[in-house]
Amino acid sequence: MTVAVLGLGGNIGDTRTFMTLALEGLKQTAGTEVEAVSALYRTPPWGKTDQADFLNAAVRINTVLTSRALLETVLLVERQLGRQRDQTWGPRTIDIDILIFGARQIDEPGLHVPHPRLTERAFALAPLVDVMPGVKLHGRSAADWLAAADAEGMVRLAGPDWYRVGNA
Repeated sequence: MTVAVLGLGGNIGDTRTFMTLALEGLKQTAGTEVEAVSALYRTPPWGKTDQADFLNAAVRINTVLTSRALLETVLLVERQLGRQRDQTWGPRTIDIDILIFGARQIDEPGLHVPHPRLTERAFALAPLVDVMPGVKLHGRSAADWLAAADAEGMVRLAGPDWYRVGNA
């Protein structure tokens, strides 16, 4: 089993429902267990700023899947939830990124783990620290990276129970 952390985000439609459906899809994936879900955050857009705020969270899973099979799984879940890849950093119903895959560093076509620019993005670091507080990125704790990242406008909306409400 490999411990992985996935980042979830979106800003089109009922994002919280899309995130819940994504988590349900992961729970139903053979050989994958959802271990922890982060708090829910509202964050300003990053990169392309002329769009609605995002909701962001993270999920820690245990999986027997390879990193490539996990990527294929999350891409399938995204497609099932209406994700269209029209523009870089553009609006989306759901985005699922592999932030951490064990202690591995992966640099393959279409798969880069830890996720590129993770150490710059408070919207990904805060949920990551929620579900895996001791994780190190490039020799430095994720909490240290988070303290140095620009978190302006980011708001913690709900604790990790946001997902359990109505989903017991």
